[in-house]
Amino acid sequence: MSDETDKALRMFLAQAGSRKGDLSHFVEEAVQRRLFDMTVERIKNRNAEFPQDELLDLIEEAVIDTRASRS
Repeated sequence: MSDETDKALRMFLAQAGSRKGDLSHFVEEAVQRRLFDMTVERIKNRNAEFPQDELLDLIEEAVIDTRASRS
């Protein structure tokens, strides 16, 4: 991380009354969110060629099957 970003984040957390471990928690949450966003984008790109109705039907079918297997 650049020094500028590091300083800006530390100043932000300090102004918010941060405690020990807040920086690590912030960074971990940001990384998790970014990984999730990248995964969603990859899946959207992969499925772009399929009709949305077809995908929604497949998702609904999978949900129904999963719920049925739990009961």
